[in-house]
Amino acid sequence: MADDITVVAGIPIPSTSPVFLAIVAIHILFGIVCTVTGVVAMLSRKGRGRHSDFGTIYFWCLAAVFVTAMALSVVRWAEDYHLAILGALALAAAYWARTAARQVWRGWVRQHIAGMGLSYILLLIAFYVDNGKNLPLWKELPQWAFWVLPFAIGAPIIIHALMRHPLARRLA
Repeated sequence: MADDITVVAGIPIPSTSPVFLAIVAIHILFGIVCTVTGVVAMLSRKGRGRHSDFGTIYFWCLAAVFVTAMALSVVRWAEDYHLAILGALALAAAYWARTAARQVWRGWVRQHIAGMGLSYILLLIAFYVDNGKNLPLWKELPQWAFWVLPFAIGAPIIIHALMRHPLARRLA
């Protein structure tokens, strides 16, 4: 079994298959772009322009992360089914949030904030659940912390935005 592992930057990847490793590389690339563009969209002035441009990139990169996660999960379903579920939930939350904003649903600002925030939290949970045991500092934490900490940190930020952000207050 140890022969079927490739170690990259100290992180074991449970395969030596070039196809599997290529999908992992694509998955990582989209995951990094997704993480960065999500932060840029969150911290940008809301409205058309930088916020919506980076939000669109985040959404489509998240879709690519989901597709690659599904491909990787199918190969190792018994070990990774929970990552497929987290990916599906993250994409569903982002889709809901994006649709609320694009179709201007009643209460769309709050739905957009909640949905996009939740999608980002789920993205981070999936990353830490899969990789936390190999990361400095995180590897000292118990497994349950990988599931709980991103939500425990992110949920109050979302609640703060829902209660305090000028758009959410004005269009509530």
